[in-house]
Amino acid sequence: MRLVLFPYFREIFETIKKDKPLIHHITNYVTVNDCANTVLALGGSPVMADDLAEVEEMVSLASALVMNVGTLNQRTIEAFVLAGKKANALGTPVVLDPVGVGATALRTQTVQRILEEVQLSVLRGNMSEIKSIYGQGGKTRGVDSIDDSLMGGREIALELAKRLNCVVVITGATDIVSDGEQVFYIENGHEMLSRVTGTGCMTTSLIGLCVGTKKNPFHAAIMGTAVMGLAGEKAYEALPHKEEVGTFRVKLMDAIGSFSITLMEESVKIHEA
Repeated sequence: MRLVLFPYFREIFETIKKDKPLIHHITNYVTVNDCANTVLALGGSPVMADDLAEVEEMVSLASALVMNVGTLNQRTIEAFVLAGKKANALGTPVVLDPVGVGATALRTQTVQRILEEVQLSVLRGNMSEIKSIYGQGGKTRGVDSIDDSLMGGREIALELAKRLNCVVVITGATDIVSDGEQVFYIENGHEMLSRVTGTGCMTTSLIGLCVGTKKNPFHAAIMGTAVMGLAGEKAYEALPHKEEVGTFRVKLMDAIGSFSITLMEESVKIHEA
């Protein structure tokens, strides 16, 4: 099955390099620079715009919209809905990262409002966040997952994708991706990814870039997720001293910038669940 996916991955990657899709982010200020650089490193063009006066105009220029609720305020909440509705009207893919949903009432209510008013192409979160949305009450501490169990993950991804009519990505030690019909596991990555702030946000941006090619969002979500896992492995291999978190962060961006389809064909670990 993995071999069947490679032509789709190649087409997505070649489209990124050729078209440099513009990815409109309404994202959090903790990781905004890393998200922008991640999109640039793989070959896309990021723009960060969240003011109500311009989000509709900006999303009209974009190939995809990435929404990340990591640092909420009342202005950005309205920007999410305004931009999301405009993207839907234009047929522009929308990717949501529900950071910390379930941790506070504001986050939970905001994500619920977005899900009610905006049609997503992809929802990406950790296990706690996805369980919270699904209705199982995932355990969240701040914006971090404290529930990384795969128990029930396949069924949750499958059923939530059907319910929301979008691709669902659950990232963790093993990533789970479903379009409501199929479920794939991705087993690339390294523990060091959990020691750098924002790798989940960066994964969402990579998914947004791949979805911005307007190819199949299921294939695009798998590819964007796998790119981060593979980059994490390559970054760790390149460390001169294995506990250097700061150096790992730099090597991670280098690995995304030097990513190739050949690397993916040789090293990706994807299988149907």
